[in-house]
Amino acid sequence: QVQLVESGGGSVQAGGSLRLSCVASGPGYSRPCMAWFRQAPGKKREGVAGIDSHGSEGSTIYADSVKGRFTISKDNAKNTLYLQMNSLKPEDTAMYYCAAEETGSWCYDERIVREDEYNTWGQGTQVTVSS
Repeated sequence: QVQLVESGGGSVQAGGSLRLSCVASGPGYSRPCMAWFRQAPGKKREGVAGIDSHGSEGSTIYADSVKGRFTISKDNAKNTLYLQMNSLKPEDTAMYYCAAEETGSWCYDERIVREDEYNTWGQGTQVTVSS
């Protein structure tokens, strides 16, 4: 079974940057689609960004709240998913999770950032942005 381990979270001031990583290990998906989600205290988990199985830049989807500030990327050789977060705001404070699922047509539209599409999740990494 695929296991996902996130890292890179921390505390930064508004305007700062962080880079999250998610390493996939173990047998499982041959060509996974992957995404980042986040959950702030008292709020529902929301999709932040998703990327298709090839990791191609042209097949990424972002939540409106992070467009232009966050970049999702994938290194298939290293089985690692990244989320570069720039111009961070206090409202970005949340636990960030990566998720993976075998590829399908859903990877190429807004369903890639819907949590019910995924069966494999990491344990999360905390991001705190102070004003």
